[in-house]
Amino acid sequence: MAGVISDLKAQARILHRQIVEREPVAVARTQQLAELRDSDTAALPGRIRRRHCLAVIARELGFRGWQHAAAVLRGTDSSDFGTLLYPKGGEVHWNIWSASYDEARTIHEQHGGYLLAYRHHFFITDRDFIETLGLNPDDPDWQLIGRDWVKPRRSDARERLYGKLIRLRTMGAAAA
Repeated sequence: MAGVISDLKAQARILHRQIVEREPVAVARTQQLAELRDSDTAALPGRIRRRHCLAVIARELGFRGWQHAAAVLRGTDSSDFGTLLYPKGGEVHWNIWSASYDEARTIHEQHGGYLLAYRHHFFITDRDFIETLGLNPDDPDWQLIGRDWVKPRRSDARERLYGKLIRLRTMGAAAA
């Protein structure tokens, strides 16, 4: 998971530099943080710290903050997956939801599909949803994880899928 986390840290360094250079989009992204919301734009470059940039990136990805993102991405926190796996537009797809991983796993074993997580909940979805995420439903890594994001057979395969998904999301956030 060091690869994805290193990529996010590199993006935080870029965001930090952009704020110091007073790029309007970067400043606006950072002012989404409650602690910096009322900061004067002119004073922001002097107040901003790398931890703020990490928090901005993590929140844009659907995590509570940097610590939460790092724990989920490393696989050390499976109590709250954040909202990364459920993009805007996801509600138009047919999904089977469950508050219990065991129930979701049973449904997944019986009916197939892809078992994903949203915060504290689990859902089984189809290949169209995976495409909405921006991922290839035929990517061999899906087979390697058993199409189970929550408890993958191979964590290295989930890491690669996380990397692909996060690159898609962060490229979009940086361009916005």
